[in-house]
Amino acid sequence: MKKFAVGADIGGSHISVMVVDLEKEVIIKDCKSCFVIDNKASAEEILNAWKNAVEKSIKGIERNQLSGIGMAMPGPFDYSNGIALFTKAVNKFEKLYGINVALQLQQLLNLPNDIAVRFVNDATAFAIGDAWKGKSRHSNKTIAITLGTGLGAAFIESGIPVLERGDVPPQGCLYHLPYKESIANDYFCTGWFIKEYYKKTGCTARGVKELVRQTSTNPEIIEIFNEFGDALGTFLAPWIQKFDADCLVLGGNIAKAFNLFGPAFSSVLEKRNIQVKVELSEQMENSAMIGSARLLDEEFWKKIHPLLSLM
Repeated sequence: MKKFAVGADIGGSHISVMVVDLEKEVIIKDCKSCFVIDNKASAEEILNAWKNAVEKSIKGIERNQLSGIGMAMPGPFDYSNGIALFTKAVNKFEKLYGINVALQLQQLLNLPNDIAVRFVNDATAFAIGDAWKGKSRHSNKTIAITLGTGLGAAFIESGIPVLERGDVPPQGCLYHLPYKESIANDYFCTGWFIKEYYKKTGCTARGVKELVRQTSTNPEIIEIFNEFGDALGTFLAPWIQKFDADCLVLGGNIAKAFNLFGPAFSSVLEKRNIQVKVELSEQMENSAMIGSARLLDEEFWKKIHPLLSLM
């Protein structure tokens, strides 16, 4: 087995890349890169930026030991075939629509056919990475949540995503589930904090990090975080029970403010007598890169490949 695997995390404004030694199961130091991306740019510009990030990360390894590239990609995307399905409604990467990203990157990087380019949903990659090398690695059933510009989620059993079963929501996702006047994705995200802050104060904020800095002088912000924690606990509790999860892992930028919304969140679970270990990801963004790199582990790939068409 060729031992080096590239793991890439595709964000709306960046690409982060690392190299993992699959034999030793460790991240290769000095083989990381991060490039800023304009998601409104032409397909050629975006693909070339992705190519440059990968090239920079593999400069320090032997090319003949590269097994392939795994990419944690937001949807909509044809993960089985590597084809972008982003539309104008998604408001990012729409110039890539219909393009075979796998084929384009192989050509741009001048990779031989035996070096694979593989894809998985970004929230699922985060969960896979944490289940492999993070705080949930000793758990049997884990729900992994990412809280940022949207709500990402994955249900993991024995290290493998569960996408179609009676104890998980459709596609193993939570963002699309009905919640209040809309869907969950509209409430458990950065945008909700900005809207609530404006409602309460008439002031604007750029993001959650800015609100965190003001908590010591603005009690209304504490109230917003308490509301968020209570709502998130109420929303997740039935799924934690239904899946019988023994671990809940939180990632994403909003999760870094768990000290502010965590007490209200935990209170909801305690009132419902839900016993689950709640962990903040120690790897954060690295988890998605680690999880996507694991797609090049052939034994793992055999298990997850049939699931890609369901994402």
